[in-house]
Amino acid sequence: MARYTVYILSLILTLAALTLALFNPAWWWAVVLSGALAVVGTCDLLQKRSTLRRNYPILAHFRYGLESIGPEMRQYFIEADTAETPFSRQQRALVYQRSKSVIDTRPFGTLHDVYGVDYEWINHSMIPALHGPHDFRLVVGEEQAQPYSASVFNISAMSFGSLSANALRAMNKGAKRGGFYHDTGEGSISPYHREHGGDLVWEIGSGYFGCRDDDGRFSEERFVENATDPQVKMIEIKLSQGAKPGHGGVLPAPKVTPEIALTRGVPPWVECVSPAQHGEFNNPCGLLEFVARLRRLSGGKPTGFKLAIGHPWEWFGIAKAMHETGVLPDFIVVDGAEGGTGASPAEFIDHVGVPMHEALMLVHNTLVGLGLRDRVHLAAAGRITSAFDIARTMAMGADWCNSGRGYMFAVGCIQAQTCHTDHCPTGVATQDPKRWKQLDVVDKSDRVFNYHQNTLRALRDLLCAAGLEHPRQVGPEHILRRVSPTEVRSMAALYRFLKPGELLSHVPEHAVFKAFWAVSRSDSFAPPDNVRAMRDSKVI
Repeated sequence: MARYTVYILSLILTLAALTLALFNPAWWWAVVLSGALAVVGTCDLLQKRSTLRRNYPILAHFRYGLESIGPEMRQYFIEADTAETPFSRQQRALVYQRSKSVIDTRPFGTLHDVYGVDYEWINHSMIPALHGPHDFRLVVGEEQAQPYSASVFNISAMSFGSLSANALRAMNKGAKRGGFYHDTGEGSISPYHREHGGDLVWEIGSGYFGCRDDDGRFSEERFVENATDPQVKMIEIKLSQGAKPGHGGVLPAPKVTPEIALTRGVPPWVECVSPAQHGEFNNPCGLLEFVARLRRLSGGKPTGFKLAIGHPWEWFGIAKAMHETGVLPDFIVVDGAEGGTGASPAEFIDHVGVPMHEALMLVHNTLVGLGLRDRVHLAAAGRITSAFDIARTMAMGADWCNSGRGYMFAVGCIQAQTCHTDHCPTGVATQDPKRWKQLDVVDKSDRVFNYHQNTLRALRDLLCAAGLEHPRQVGPEHILRRVSPTEVRSMAALYRFLKPGELLSHVPEHAVFKAFWAVSRSDSFAPPDNVRAMRDSKVI
């Protein structure tokens, strides 16, 4: 209740000052002052547009007051005052503007140093394309019984438990209105995912939440119960995620409420840890067999997997298994090391996994080299919030993009970085009902819808300026990067792109392929026997 202390005091002081003023007119100044604060606090509680003001009446108007009430606000303002924040203020502001449908134009020039190394841009055309529809889509699982028409910009995996009930309601309601999908995260399908009927991609992690037996093993019967729900459009097997690859999922004990425990099938108030490994397969061929099995059990819904790239030979083993067995996932989601999470060890966040661009390039190149790229769709996730982020990612091989933090910002997240404490000040990443019930679902779902629509409109405008009509037309030749103060290269020149079928005839002169392709195995994730020899000979 400390959040309401100032408001309650303002009411008490107003009553006390009013009583004194009735006997001594000199006290009317106190009535006016305390009464004004009481009115502000009451307005804060009654309004629905700002969850922060509802959770922190009066205090939300004072920066230093917010800093004084706890580490969540103090950390937020520390980050806001730092030039290099985990996620730049500029991008956060852009999401807020688009989610509220306010003007997102600005005067003067770019905020970037155009002569700085790593500055990127898209070249425009002297003959811009005419503006057309902005609802860019593609069909996933064309050869399956239940193909799905997916938007090119969707909500990335975030579980019930990591996010609050009202945050999920708002996201799913916005997704329903906008016709894009909402990834459940590995925490299974909660009642709040179902409430508004938005399209769902059901993510299944190593804990098999929502499809596990009493011993934690995969249950076909329970899988079928959820997978055949018409609201579930695709099935996604999570191998690893960018923010904590190889670690498994962690939901702190204070957030494992009885409701979450029931949804996941685990004991309440006990830290919920997903195993680092899956129990249903232990090699690349086994993974593909599991993909085919889930696709069959779901009634022919598009089925794929999500992974963060680590050891190259493990991904190559999966690719070889696809080529040798002919069993293909309908899609692969590449999650970059820069992806976010609610709780992860610092070393995993900062120093484990391949960044999204390099990981996406490796997966894309491998599929192209095997002649499989046109049969497997690719998605990507990892700090994607703007139209340029989407265009650049699709230029490097993605068919669509997913965003987590972008949609979190849309429902009110201020990146206070207290997700793991259950003290989220905006009710987004908490299971404390006194906090999350202040998040207004109707208002925030409108913001989710607006953010999606306005970002796709910006993507359309960006593509039209480049003379293109659809995101599938953007290629690495359209995106340029300054690599030094005097040198500029296109993505096509910076990266080695394999030719269709190239891996079927020879091993290309590409460091990763040259080192690991020939020694990778479709029947094992284990490192090749000669990795040590290659290291000693400085091949790798």
